[in-house]
Amino acid sequence: MNRELALELLGQLRDQEAAFFEHVVVRLLVKMGYGGSIEDAGKAVGRSGDGGIDGIIKQDRLGLDNVYVQAQRYAADRTVGGGDVRNLGGALQMRKATKGVLITTSSFTKDAIDTARQIGTIVLVDGEQLAQLMIKYDLGVATEATYDVKNVDQDFFDDWT
Repeated sequence: MNRELALELLGQLRDQEAAFFEHVVVRLLVKMGYGGSIEDAGKAVGRSGDGGIDGIIKQDRLGLDNVYVQAQRYAADRTVGGGDVRNLGGALQMRKATKGVLITTSSFTKDAIDTARQIGTIVLVDGEQLAQLMIKYDLGVATEATYDVKNVDQDFFDDWT
């Protein structure tokens, strides 16, 4: 059931505009606890000439420690390559930043995974992980029904004295 929901979520994300996807990615990271309780912890900044950064998550109130986000809204058959990861690494270097996240609706090539590992400060989140995180953190999904399953409480009967 989660697999079908995840595929549907990814389809919806791919059908939206890039700006919408960038906002979703930032909202997800904030819901996951990045930025803590800081007001306005996350901001989507993606636009033409954004220097390869689509979002910023403030890790502290002064903005001294930020997580920089790149969002790649790709079709399922288009992969994110090592060049994309290197570009994010360069954008981090320009900002003297140490934390980056590259999130996509598709998947990563082996070169992209190896490059992220070599850089060491970039986390990759593929489409499958993205959809599962959205489900876990209730972003873009709604609970339709909840069921309580009852069992006999054996302790209730065993503790009678």
